[in-house]
Amino acid sequence: MMTFNELKRRAKADLSALPAVSFAVTGDNATQLLCTAIRGTAAERGLRAEILESGFDQIEGQLLNPESEILRSGAEFIVLFQSSHKLLEKHACMCPEDRPGLAEERLSFIRGVLAQPGVSGRKLIVFNYPEIDDGVFGSYANKVPECFVRQVRRLNAGLMDLAEENANLFICDLSSIQNKYGRDFLFASNIYATTENVLSLDALPAVASRLLDIVCAVRGMLKKCLILDLDNTLWGGIVGDDGVEGIEIGHGLGTGQIFREIQLWAKKLKDRGILLCVVSKNDEANAKAPFLQHPDMVLRLEDFAVFIANWENKADNIRRLQAVLNISFDSMVFLDDTPFERAMVREHLPAVTVPELPEDPADWLEFLYGLNLFETASFASEDRNRTGQYRAEAGRVSARASFANEDDFLRSLDMTAEVRNFDSYNIPRVAQLSQRSNQFNLRTVRYTEDQIAALAAEPDAWCLAVMLRDRFGDNGLVAAVILKRLDAETCFIDTWIMSCRVLRRGVEDFTLNAVVRTAREAGFTRIMGEYLPTAKNKLVENLFSSLGFSRIPDSDSARYELFIQGFQERKNHIRLAGKNGEKKNDGF
Repeated sequence: MMTFNELKRRAKADLSALPAVSFAVTGDNATQLLCTAIRGTAAERGLRAEILESGFDQIEGQLLNPESEILRSGAEFIVLFQSSHKLLEKHACMCPEDRPGLAEERLSFIRGVLAQPGVSGRKLIVFNYPEIDDGVFGSYANKVPECFVRQVRRLNAGLMDLAEENANLFICDLSSIQNKYGRDFLFASNIYATTENVLSLDALPAVASRLLDIVCAVRGMLKKCLILDLDNTLWGGIVGDDGVEGIEIGHGLGTGQIFREIQLWAKKLKDRGILLCVVSKNDEANAKAPFLQHPDMVLRLEDFAVFIANWENKADNIRRLQAVLNISFDSMVFLDDTPFERAMVREHLPAVTVPELPEDPADWLEFLYGLNLFETASFASEDRNRTGQYRAEAGRVSARASFANEDDFLRSLDMTAEVRNFDSYNIPRVAQLSQRSNQFNLRTVRYTEDQIAALAAEPDAWCLAVMLRDRFGDNGLVAAVILKRLDAETCFIDTWIMSCRVLRRGVEDFTLNAVVRTAREAGFTRIMGEYLPTAKNKLVENLFSSLGFSRIPDSDSARYELFIQGFQERKNHIRLAGKNGEKKNDGF
């Protein structure tokens, strides 16, 4: 991690070529140094931070006044930093009988902020409260409602509940940083006394990094895949030399327990929706044997989306893996115990994240916890099925090789799709697709669950979700389109997003047919679309042209139009299944 001075220099560089992300920052302590660290960290992530910083200790006036500078700014992220130090001072000045209500009073304030019209549709990032033990009651504080430690714990728990209820509220976990590094790392009394900065210079990079983790996740810049070596990474020893019975893995003390805990961590990531893959220099039979035979293995073969074991270059094997998964290299993390292999992958695939693991495997997990590699902005129950979906995709890739032409292969998949309106079942997945899709995303407008639900209820919006199945299994929700009325004749494609897992299967043709039917039934004669370029969505630069839209001349952006009259449905090998007669589009 860079030092504060390094981030300060980075923030002063020419960042004009980077895409912008806007912040409005307010706090009850001095935030100038934090804003500098945010600018420098954003630059390291490939973003240009544009920051509106409110005056010192103006939180209530900025966040509860609809006419305030911050609420009128239009900033994408509002950052609220209320410190434990200031909260302790407030607690000390309260009457003893009022102190048990401190946590609820602060939570009520956050509820009031969330209710402001100027906050709706934007992301509010709130710093939680690292504990300060004032020593007034010692450990007995856990029994006394008025004690500060107990109020901080109630407040942090209440913030988590609020974040669960409000999709646009995110918690920047200062408490977690203090738990790892200690209060003396996070807070420097001498700096606070002279500057009103409650964060030490050493802590600023860690705090800014945790904040940018949230920002990048919201913007779809997140890790989706953990690639694992095997020998001396998931178990101790070399299975080809030591045999299955000779590797170190299992309960009890020593090396075997260490590797068991690493596997348990990987298993939890898989359960959360992170794809696990293997890239190992090994004979395939030897590599798979522990997963099939060793009783103490936590991970099993079915936990991996792709399993590659051979004697080829690991960078080349990761390229093979990427071709199957069809995800970007910058969404991958590679763990290997060997410095040579780590350096090789870094050199040939610089976009892949390759942590420099400590020498002792006993230190790996604490090191990896601190990196916070797998931040996310959403979680849905469907995520638990992601490995199975990608294992099915590997089967499709293998099957494709046996066909001489693409049409025969697509016909063999026996694909059926259902088109539904957005509903309580698919809205979480639609929101997740909105936040995570980068390549097949024509305008890259990110929506939260609450915003998606509001759009679904709008009379002048038409929201379509496409679910796809084939002979290999259920792909789940693979595409979403949001149409909005521009005028009596024209609807606008506000959003068209699609999972890259289903590229080149005709889903875009199938989806356009559904869009045209929807628009026709709603009485429109013209459909307008727009392409807004980003660093990652060049894939769809020519989508509208390829689907028969005409470029609108002299428009400020790349806008296209399609007239419904005379439209011929696009050919594809997907059969329409299901019927959705409860709302609009009841022709499906």
